[in-house]
Amino acid sequence: MVDHVKILVSTMTGTAELVAEEIADALSAKGKTAEILLMDDLSSDILTHDAAYVICTSTYGQGDVPDNGQAFIDNLTTVEPNLSGIRFGVFALGDITYNQTFCNAGTLFDTAFQKLGATRVGDIMRHDASSGELPEDQAAEWADGWLEQLTNT
Repeated sequence: MVDHVKILVSTMTGTAELVAEEIADALSAKGKTAEILLMDDLSSDILTHDAAYVICTSTYGQGDVPDNGQAFIDNLTTVEPNLSGIRFGVFALGDITYNQTFCNAGTLFDTAFQKLGATRVGDIMRHDASSGELPEDQAAEWADGWLEQLTNT
């Protein structure tokens, strides 16, 4: 059983970081140690088997990973670490009015992690900015469901 969750945040405006804080609070309330790490200076070395991971990312521009997460995803695809045995979840933020690229950064991280052998727990949470619901309001509920699935796998 994993007691430590690292929440890796890729954001342009800080919204994904607010979501990460809500996820961390929800996980902590369930007795887990939750650590928020901005992707700015991360490399694949951060991915260890003693933790589970949540990728919390917005989508920027034409479906791109935010600037602070680009080097991290580039490092993953260059180094190609073996992520077998690592479990993760994805909370992606986007706007459905950009249908072609809706929450694409979350999909890019999901694809990269799975290609390297990691196992996604649950479905990707895709928050729609045009829904009128704040993503941080959905974060705790999502985190509770994700943690339950993580515990049962």
